[in-house]
Amino acid sequence: MLQLTAEPRRPSGDAAADTAAVLRRLLGACPDLRITPVAQRPAGGGWCSGPELALRAEELVAAEADRIEALHGTRPARHVAASLLLHHYLWSVCLLVAGPWYLDGLVVRPDPAALWIDTATGDLALGPVRAAPLGGPDEVREAVAAHCGPVLAAFRPLVRRGPHALWGLVGDDLASALSYLGRALGDEDRAVAAAEAVLPGGTAPFPGAAGFRRLAADDGSLHWTRTRHGCCLYYAVRPAEACLTCPRTCDAERRRRLAP
Repeated sequence: MLQLTAEPRRPSGDAAADTAAVLRRLLGACPDLRITPVAQRPAGGGWCSGPELALRAEELVAAEADRIEALHGTRPARHVAASLLLHHYLWSVCLLVAGPWYLDGLVVRPDPAALWIDTATGDLALGPVRAAPLGGPDEVREAVAAHCGPVLAAFRPLVRRGPHALWGLVGDDLASALSYLGRALGDEDRAVAAAEAVLPGGTAPFPGAAGFRRLAADDGSLHWTRTRHGCCLYYAVRPAEACLTCPRTCDAERRRRLAP
């Protein structure tokens, strides 16, 4: 496993200010992280907080199916829409927790009651975040598990998968979130080391290790890749465009897509 060398952190002495600053850096570096900081719950009845997910999961999944149909011209099965929405939510939370740790060593623990998802768009709004302490890989893993456990319980009846597969999805999104941030910042090697430190394997409830490996493209260039432990079911919407790390995607196809 690669050794993670942490970046030096220069705390200001104000934990709340440090947390706000690292969240701004994270959002600035990650255009795909659709989270807007807010002072309080957004107005309107379309917003759903973490504790409300179990009661409104059907509504959220139906709206996700509408968005997929509008974008791709085909309406997905309910469990497919549920899986894709859950993947979006989990990836966002994993990046929200692990991103500040990767950047500054801070382990953010977003309050589920202060993280809202918009039924109409799937975008997220984040209320004030409590000052986050410095922590290591164990604290990152625990914070992700604590936040995501109730979310999995809310979606489980709709995604038609058991706990092992669902925690595999969380682990996949945690590894993916860190590697995405690393690529965005131009230091993917360090991000892979971070993901492997957080997910070394044998850390329940996560069923497996990050499992990154080098893959040579047809031009000889080396790229990080991994095979997911689970599947977000995107292939069910776009059969010819399965994710690059999908278990359905072979290395030959990965090499083809990595070609310049």
